[in-house]
Amino acid sequence: MTLPTLLFTDPLFLQHDPGQGHPESPARLRSILSVLARAPVAGTQVRSPRSATPAELASVHTPELRHALLEMAGQRGQIDADTLVSPDSYDAAILAAGAAVGAVEEVMAGRARNAFALVRPPGHHAEPGQAMGFCLFNNVAIAAEAGRKLGAERVLVLDWDVHHGNGTQAAFESRRDVLYQSVHQYPYYPGTGAPHEVGQGAGEGFTVNCGLPGGATDADYRSIFEDLLLPVADAFQPQLVLVSAGFDPHRSDPIGGMMATERGFAAMCSAVRSLAERVCGGKLVLVLEGGYSLEGLSQSVHACTEVLTGRQDSFPAGDTSADAAQAIARSRAALRPYWSCL
Repeated sequence: MTLPTLLFTDPLFLQHDPGQGHPESPARLRSILSVLARAPVAGTQVRSPRSATPAELASVHTPELRHALLEMAGQRGQIDADTLVSPDSYDAAILAAGAAVGAVEEVMAGRARNAFALVRPPGHHAEPGQAMGFCLFNNVAIAAEAGRKLGAERVLVLDWDVHHGNGTQAAFESRRDVLYQSVHQYPYYPGTGAPHEVGQGAGEGFTVNCGLPGGATDADYRSIFEDLLLPVADAFQPQLVLVSAGFDPHRSDPIGGMMATERGFAAMCSAVRSLAERVCGGKLVLVLEGGYSLEGLSQSVHACTEVLTGRQDSFPAGDTSADAAQAIARSRAALRPYWSCL
């Protein structure tokens, strides 16, 4: 019997409301759930998550940040120009982190084929000591720590959101047990993610950044996966694969400047699923990050969910742009001292 693909979500995520006109609105998740309800994906099961424990939050975040966010529970507030909270935001945030952890627990225990945490608020901009960029707690970083505690000696976090995951990089850049890989628009918010950022100290070489100018196509992402991300990931041999699955590189996104399509995201997801099947028995968890075109987001999530349950998508044919080729070359040059595969 084939194990299910688990979808972790909860109505509480819709109660996090940064306010009228804010791009990270409840409509994002509502649209995803509506599309999944209209066109159910066979082989999926929906699960209600639990909240992250204080110890799980503390595995990534400082006491000062945890206290500051707890103090804002039950009220409206503003952390920075982009990051606002409503009375239910704190509870939604700890539930989002718990959903990512729960997904890892089920996959690591062999009770799920793979999983997708359909959560908000997103997380990859949240640094150990600072909430920012629509993010309160770093869901994928907390999930990576949970995977480590459950026996995964090496964890890969691959981030295809249009923005660089500065928070995830900050959490792991001095370590070699978590490999962080990001393909993102650059220079762009939050300003980090240059190719020379390869980690530091013991973690030198275990941060992979590929920054692209706007306009990257599905064919460009194919080349980045084939020529940079996948070779390093295969050499790393992770025992758990996590994806910061942001869909704001979609060509219809009002914030990002990329030209990816839902089939391009399905191809990225296929490549990552194949990687997980090669190296760690398919142990794969996607965690929702950005994506602000309701149609682009919901259709791309649906396409990736189909891939998680067994559909195989290939990248479309097409030439790699000069910009993407140059970005790949810069990243490979920065990382070649650490990875013989490059």
